[in-house]
Amino acid sequence: MLVRLTAEDRLLLDARAEARGMRPATYASVLLRSHLRQLTPLPKNELLALKRSIAELGSIGRNINQIARAANLGDRMPDSVGAEFRAMLKICVALRDNTKALLKANLASWAAGYNRGDQW
Repeated sequence: MLVRLTAEDRLLLDARAEARGMRPATYASVLLRSHLRQLTPLPKNELLALKRSIAELGSIGRNINQIARAANLGDRMPDSVGAEFRAMLKICVALRDNTKALLKANLASWAAGYNRGDQW
């Protein structure tokens, strides 16, 4: 298949592909497939970032469960427990906000330059 692009579109393609850590032809292929199948794909690095966030949230959840279990058994809790909970909450909020921003940026980057009224 041969695809002809204007010089301006080629520059945009190169920039978008580089930003996603992909070769331009691979990016164009993924973009075309996502458009044809109405998908919103995540490149590898963004998918790995989401997986790391999920792992971190799992770790935090296990810590909270251990602290809650000890508190429910009536164990004496050190004063630092409140500070630990606040720190965990901050981490969870930051992970949530970063994940939302990542997904929003991903959706916007795949949709940028695409006008539903365009005729092919």
